[in-house]
Amino acid sequence: MVLPEIGISFGWLLIVGGALLLLFEVHSPGFFATVPATVMIILGILQLAGVDISNPWMGGIIGIVTALCAAGFTVWMYGKITPDASPTTISRDSLIGKTGRVKVAVDSTSLSGKVIIGSTEWSAHSKGPAIPVNKEVKVIDSEGVHIVVEEVA
Repeated sequence: MVLPEIGISFGWLLIVGGALLLLFEVHSPGFFATVPATVMIILGILQLAGVDISNPWMGGIIGIVTALCAAGFTVWMYGKITPDASPTTISRDSLIGKTGRVKVAVDSTSLSGKVIIGSTEWSAHSKGPAIPVNKEVKVIDSEGVHIVVEEVA
């Protein structure tokens, strides 16, 4: 079906609309635009191939079957690419007592110090003297969005 007012095939409009939805999904993951985007692209391809999707009966049947297949495929793909493990959550307060290494020198006057605890980098300052890079430290407190450390003797 060609739309004479704009001189473009309805199939191409569906394909372009589906591609735009996929781009939106890439930039805003979790919006779940993948299924309608896939359906629009498949229906656009079918329209360009000569299948009359504008027929109420045939178009409805093709649309429903396409939507169900696209939804099933999308759910299956998301299941394959989703990690099995739950994400680890760490709060500052749960770090008290843990040890780590200084990545950027820590002192008592600024928050520019950085400490690696496990595999996570934290902003830190000390209560006492400055602590140089690569020294082992222990978390003694947490304040706001950073931790307080002391050098391990």
